[in-house]
Amino acid sequence: MSGEKLQELGFGKAMERLETILRRIEEEEVDIDELGERLKEATQLIELCRSKIRKADVEVTQIVQALEQPDATEDPEG
Repeated sequence: MSGEKLQELGFGKAMERLETILRRIEEEEVDIDELGERLKEATQLIELCRSKIRKADVEVTQIVQALEQPDATEDPEG
């Protein structure tokens, strides 16, 4: 799978593909000539998933921080 197509994958599809590659390697279904290419693809998928997790973490942190800040329009004395 090309790098460009990998970037288009959502997290779930990337994980499915990674699990398929790992299962095939574990079950020795991957020919030795194909092994290097599958490992390269698996590495790209792992990096893609990590990137998506980091991005989601930043977004969640920003949302939580925004919710924790007092609303500027509220009267602090209530």
